[in-house]
Amino acid sequence: MKKRRILYLVFFFLLLQACSRPAGDTAEEEDIVTQTPVKVSTVTVGPLNDYEEFNATSAYLERSILKSMISGYITRAAVKPGDFVKQGQVIFQLITREARALGNSVNKLDSGFRFSGISVIRAAKSGYIAEVNHQLNDYVQEGEQLAVVNNGNSFVFLLDLPYESRKLLPANRYVELVLPDGEKLRGAVSEALPAVDSVSQTQRFSVRVNAAHPIPEKLIAKVRLMKSTSGSAQTIARSAVLTNETEDGFWVMKLINDTTAVKIPVEKGVQNDKVIELKSPRFSASDRIVISGNYGLADTAKVKIIR
Repeated sequence: MKKRRILYLVFFFLLLQACSRPAGDTAEEEDIVTQTPVKVSTVTVGPLNDYEEFNATSAYLERSILKSMISGYITRAAVKPGDFVKQGQVIFQLITREARALGNSVNKLDSGFRFSGISVIRAAKSGYIAEVNHQLNDYVQEGEQLAVVNNGNSFVFLLDLPYESRKLLPANRYVELVLPDGEKLRGAVSEALPAVDSVSQTQRFSVRVNAAHPIPEKLIAKVRLMKSTSGSAQTIARSAVLTNETEDGFWVMKLINDTTAVKIPVEKGVQNDKVIELKSPRFSASDRIVISGNYGLADTAKVKIIR
């Protein structure tokens, strides 16, 4: 019985404490709980271009195949893969089996005969050695392949362009190529290859560049083609613009004071991977737009700005 009285007294005391708590404290706690932390930004005005990105692969369109003119032994092989050779440069020298066996004996018997049995293979065009098929002292047959030279003047990037995107080319005759290491090259879109890939339905276009150093074959670069442009666009970070499930309505959350954000329907325009154009309504330079923490907010929401 005594224990029961003690329990009643404790319960009564706690109830009295709860009832005597100021109402303002509870309201303050509720406000803190419902405030969503957000980051804000303002709109900027300036030119905005919308790009579409494609792949381009480095390649040589022309190759020279160096072949043996005689059957014999290679007595000189002055190159290795990757070497640059000039037009007319001696690449290989061969001697026939007979000349190697006789040496200069025939010429000693008849000085007017001028028998050498030596054949010299020269580079037809300047370029880079792509393959070397035989080495010094190898015996080769007439017509056998000795090496392959990539014609330096035929170096291009092959741009794989979906057929429906051909309409972008008139405004993108000069493009920027970005290599995997971040290096940027200026290129000119030239001729189209007269075929379309049957699977991907892409057509290849040659992009000629002037590189300050050799670029290996089959290197993939990124090429951006401009789709549209706006000279004086009102832009905001892409994360600021929200949409519904059917993507037929767009809005942003604008702060009307330091703790309240309201939903503002917008019409979007040109966009790229970072920003989006707000065609309407017009915002002032001081208007604060929520760019982070805006997902799921009500039409009018309590927020807390974080830095």
